[in-house]
Amino acid sequence: MKNKKSYAELMKSRHTMKNEAEAASMLDIYIQMILDEAGLKRKLALLETQINDALDQRNKPLFMDLSKQYADVIHCLQ
Repeated sequence: MKNKKSYAELMKSRHTMKNEAEAASMLDIYIQMILDEAGLKRKLALLETQINDALDQRNKPLFMDLSKQYADVIHCLQ
């Protein structure tokens, strides 16, 4: 005898597969959000170092450019 599933069993398995796919999709989104935030925080740390160096060198044009970049990254985090 063949293994035939009832309509109710098929619908349950389909619903379970759909929920698993949605959960995996949400997990991918969360992972991407964490990676994006880590990347932005690293960018901020680098910009802070570069801004401090520009201040030490009294390089106003470089400082202004880096400050603008820093503000743009901060804006992305909010």
